[in-house]
Amino acid sequence: MRLARLGPSGAEVPTVVVDGTYLDLRPITDDIGPAFLASNGIERVAAAVAADSLQPLAGAADLRIGAPISRPGKIVCIGLNYRDHAAETGAAIPTEPVVFMKDPCTVVGPFDTVLIPRRSAKTDWEVELGVVIGRAARYLETPADALACVAGYLVSHDVSEREFQLERGGQWDKGKSCETFNPVGPELVTADEVGDPQDLRLNLSVNGVRRQDGTTADMVFPVDHVIWYLSQFMVLQPGDLINTGTPAGVAMGLAGQPYLRAGDVVELGITGLGTARQPIGQA
Repeated sequence: MRLARLGPSGAEVPTVVVDGTYLDLRPITDDIGPAFLASNGIERVAAAVAADSLQPLAGAADLRIGAPISRPGKIVCIGLNYRDHAAETGAAIPTEPVVFMKDPCTVVGPFDTVLIPRRSAKTDWEVELGVVIGRAARYLETPADALACVAGYLVSHDVSEREFQLERGGQWDKGKSCETFNPVGPELVTADEVGDPQDLRLNLSVNGVRRQDGTTADMVFPVDHVIWYLSQFMVLQPGDLINTGTPAGVAMGLAGQPYLRAGDVVELGITGLGTARQPIGQA
């Protein structure tokens, strides 16, 4: 299934997309988020779709497409998780996942404006496979147990300010947590529909020029390993978002390539998960 949230920021309506039609989920839930996922929400929606008991959302075509999940409890990110990206930054291939956190307030819709922070000189792009947790993952025994904890997948843009991240005290979080720095969507595609998360192609363009074109097969640590690994250090809860890393082609790794500026347009997508387009503005 494909879940989406439509409407103004902070007042989105939960929907399920069936044959291109947005069906209103408000008879089942008031939102798509941690509580929905923790209460077997996906199964309840599937039953309603099978029973043909949902109605189209009136005026859906005219509504803003918001993030397909409401604010996650936490965003956990994996750095340097593609071999070619580690190489372009001059970093060694990690022997364990590089883990950092990102402020959940950064989540915005897939077509919303991304704001360049004040005093920023190095705002960069990163297309990533986003993994949304569907049930708690705590001390999983093996990676083989991990994918059963996944609700679904989405397109995630891990926007990063490199000077803040790398040159202002060595703390990655402040280069990752500026407002609007994590657009997601357009849809949350359930795990059963995606199949193998290591067989997806990611791409990103800036002003119509292709900058990133990679495949999740090139991850250093695949999705199941990442979830298993994180569960040894923290409890992953329903609605949590994991950003799983980016392939080569970021501005930081391109000699002479300018970073993002107001007026730019970033377009990105992942096989089967949809496409997104974000104009770049100034905070």
